[in-house]
Amino acid sequence: MNSLIIPLVILSGMGLSFEAGLLGPLGEVVGHLWATFSIFSVGMLLLGLLNLYFPAPAKTSLSELPRWQLIGGILGPVYVVILTLSTPVLGVTMTMIGILAGQVSKGILIDHFGWYGATRKRISPFKLMGCLLITLALVFTYLGA
Repeated sequence: MNSLIIPLVILSGMGLSFEAGLLGPLGEVVGHLWATFSIFSVGMLLLGLLNLYFPAPAKTSLSELPRWQLIGGILGPVYVVILTLSTPVLGVTMTMIGILAGQVSKGILIDHFGWYGATRKRISPFKLMGCLLITLALVFTYLGA
C-alpha cells in the first residue's frame, strides 16, 4: 500500500507548488483574500458535486464531533492566505520549503506524542536528521536567493 500512497503524496505536494505559483500572481491582481476565496469556492463546488456521487456514511453528524476537530476549517484558509502573500515575496521554492519545514517539524511532534488522536510513532534519529536537512535546505535556498 505504501508503494501507491507515497507517489500520490508526492504528486499532492507538487500540486501545492502549482497552487502557490497560481495564487501568488492571482492575489496580486484581485487581492489576497479574494484569491483565497475564489479557490475555496471552486473547491467547495467540486466537493459538493463529488458528494452527490460519493455520499458520506451516516456514522455521526458534524454537530456531534468535538469542536477542535473542525479547526482545519480555519487553518486551511489561513494557510492559503499566507501562501498567497508569501509566494510573490519569497518565490515558490522558498515558500514551499518553509511550509515543508513547518509541516515536518510539527508532524514529528504530533506523531511522537500522539496528539489529536494520531497513532504514536516515536522520534528517531533519522526523522530528526530529515527535519535538520529540510531546515538546511531552507537556509541554503535563502542564502542562494
